[in-house]
Amino acid sequence: MNKLLTSLLAVLTATGIHAQQNAESPKLVISIVIDQLRGDYLQYFSPTFGEKGFKRLMNEGLVYHRVDFGFPNLSRAASVASIHTGTYPYYHGITADKKYDFESKREVSIVFDNSYLGNYTSDRFSPLSLLSSTVSDELKIATAGKSEVYTIAPNADEAILSAGRYADAAFWLDDYNGKWATTTYYKNIPWYVDRYNTGQAIGNNPERIWMPTLSEFNGFPYTKSTMPFKYTFSKSDKDKFLKIKQSPFINTEITNLAAVFFEYAEFSKKVYPAFLSVNYYAGDYQSGTQTDAFGWEIQDTYLRLDKEIERLLDLAEKNVGLKNVLIVLTSTGYYALRTKLPEGFAPAGEFYPNRCTALLNMYLMAIYGSGNWVQGYYNEQIYLNKKLIENEKVNLNEILQQSAGFIAQFSGVQDVTTIAQLYVDDAGKAVGFRRGMNKKISGDLFIELQPGWVIVNENQAEQARFSRENASLTPLFIFGGSTRKEHVYRAIKASEIASTLSFILRIRPPNACKEAPLQEFFK
Repeated sequence: MNKLLTSLLAVLTATGIHAQQNAESPKLVISIVIDQLRGDYLQYFSPTFGEKGFKRLMNEGLVYHRVDFGFPNLSRAASVASIHTGTYPYYHGITADKKYDFESKREVSIVFDNSYLGNYTSDRFSPLSLLSSTVSDELKIATAGKSEVYTIAPNADEAILSAGRYADAAFWLDDYNGKWATTTYYKNIPWYVDRYNTGQAIGNNPERIWMPTLSEFNGFPYTKSTMPFKYTFSKSDKDKFLKIKQSPFINTEITNLAAVFFEYAEFSKKVYPAFLSVNYYAGDYQSGTQTDAFGWEIQDTYLRLDKEIERLLDLAEKNVGLKNVLIVLTSTGYYALRTKLPEGFAPAGEFYPNRCTALLNMYLMAIYGSGNWVQGYYNEQIYLNKKLIENEKVNLNEILQQSAGFIAQFSGVQDVTTIAQLYVDDAGKAVGFRRGMNKKISGDLFIELQPGWVIVNENQAEQARFSRENASLTPLFIFGGSTRKEHVYRAIKASEIASTLSFILRIRPPNACKEAPLQEFFK
């Protein structure tokens, strides 16, 4: 009996070792995050797609149809950071695309850092606001810095937060010169990117005309009669690059730069795995006038994006070989629906943050004495003056409750949550709120408006914004290497993506990631 058990164990051990030896780590990981990509739109518009883009991922890859980020008020920066760190803003510190500096009274990027200059840009950014490591950071650590890590994105926050602290370089399209910019925080700018900026970057020739690719789009049955559109991007337009970054042309430019990396970086010859992060855009186009959110523009954007995915897959296959590449594609998980109500339709109501904070300050002065008790409002959060509260020896929990009770009486306010409640309440909605905030930069009171109400900021140069709780179907595609074909319909966590990538790369997960790899990789 003992001999039989010994023989069985020997066979199982040998089989396990053989399986591990065959399951080789990829030479190249391509992490694709598409801002505002919607799974339902992929279904609606699929008749216009080719066979080698999204359909190839759908037919040949491992497909998860429902990704849940686990916190409210999703944004581009917070989502990108969560995907690559495997945790929530509570730990990684990225709560939104921007933050408000109440001392200088200005809005700045979440990655703003005055300590670092820019290359091909006047902006100053760094990844130091990211408080936890990314998958690519851990890859750098595991290989003693020998793995190469590069990111390409339309915007600085996407590029930098995908890259993490230890990347070789992160590139984004500068808003003013149309060059591929980076920050002096990163030290290794490839010579071929410099050469590309000199000759082929869109900043050298921004002239573009965007017209529909097809003669008719039928993705939305109620817009079949929509007239074809035409948008011209000219040198004389001062906002041309901002507009290009909201059009399909930005995705073409991103693939063009990725092609330069495939040509010169020689990923197939590297001893250590390389990591290339590519970020695309699939949101609305804002031309300065309101476009139809359900018109031909968004359908043409998806059609053109499908061709860019096909190009990227083709580049990977020809230059590295798909058996040596792991491709992971997902979305930022939200959709910023910018649309006007039809003539004759009115919002449910209007909420004026500046009036709200002014009245709240008057109310608190009546209780606690004169002073600026309210520091300000930003991103549906109210910030109290902590220094004044401390100096006047006012109980923080008391003033929070007084403030929440007062604001809750405003028309259109559905709920008010204090930061103190988030720390003690471990059930339901409070958990989600806590995951989405960070004590270093978040406010003291979180306001939730009733659906249909519009937020009107009188003192800020931004459009009125509707309060709308939208469910956006977020897919995850894993393709290449030895990944098998399967469709999974249960909901998975966005934070499981980083742990799964780490498992495949045989490295430690990011230092704030608490998730196990997706169970399909243990079958």
